[in-house]
Amino acid sequence: MARPREFDEHDVVARATELFWRRGYTATSVRDLGTELRLTQSSLYRTFHDKRGLFLRALDHYRATETSQAEELLERPGPVREVLREWLICMVGDEAGRGCLVVNTATELGADDPDIRRRTEAAFDVTRKALEAVLRRGCRDGELPADLDVDAAVDLLFTTVLGLRVRERAGHDPERLAATIDFAVRTLAAR
Repeated sequence: MARPREFDEHDVVARATELFWRRGYTATSVRDLGTELRLTQSSLYRTFHDKRGLFLRALDHYRATETSQAEELLERPGPVREVLREWLICMVGDEAGRGCLVVNTATELGADDPDIRRRTEAAFDVTRKALEAVLRRGCRDGELPADLDVDAAVDLLFTTVLGLRVRERAGHDPERLAATIDFAVRTLAAR
């Protein structure tokens, strides 16, 4: 008869998410996971099969929490440019300099793993759709030019936030990042 689990699987996934977010997939060894999560290798393998299995669960956990939080920020009422600015500032406001686990994963692992690529693209799609919705609201309500190329603006803001997240992780000056954000948001109103 199998022994019952002596740990909370959800808690383990949440803590693994933090570790992967801080160190990255490649730099996190199975030994690191065991030490940080206080799990034996056999428990880790029995529950998650391998490091990759735990990482996929951690990525799903991150998407369910952090990505949905970003979506909620973009859905907030208020002037569109303020909503966008607050969202962008929030995206780079992590004092720990961790960046975004999805962006970190996309840059670290690229397109080599179809399961990981599917997850990162799904998270990116949520962001792009939320950006599109807020920009269309701005055009509809007269806060942004009616003839704004929304698709191009979404690409610009999406690319900007990805670059900002990488710069945040690299430890760039938060004031410079804020100045970049202000400039990007101002360009939406330019004629």
